[in-house]
Amino acid sequence: MSVVKIRAALETALNSMTPSLSVAWENVAFTPVAGTPYQQVNVLFATPENNEFGARHRETGYMQVKLMYPLSVGTATSAARAELLRTTFARGNTFTNGGVSVMINKTPTIRPGNVEGDRWAVAVIIDFYANI
Repeated sequence: MSVVKIRAALETALNSMTPSLSVAWENVAFTPVAGTPYQQVNVLFATPENNEFGARHRETGYMQVKLMYPLSVGTATSAARAELLRTTFARGNTFTNGGVSVMINKTPTIRPGNVEGDRWAVAVIIDFYANI
């Protein structure tokens, strides 16, 4: 259940951001509205770290938030949202769900933008870990 709690902690923090932005969650039906930005979210887990024998371990991974903005309107708005993600998920911030604390261990990475269909896409990578 730890991966479920980690995902919930990160998704709750993302949902709490102001201003809000529509979200295309993993494995949930979503239809983008033409001309309206949204964000696409994926949580990717790495191989757990076992630093000692026993049940304790460290879950690691990253949450990718891909910002999807309309084409031909410039990069300022998507860059501002990427910076807001960096602030919300700043290195050292902790998010908790069901007794599991998720720590952000690096400043989020803002990847170069590129065109995807009718959108300008900018991915923000948020590295995390949780000691279980």
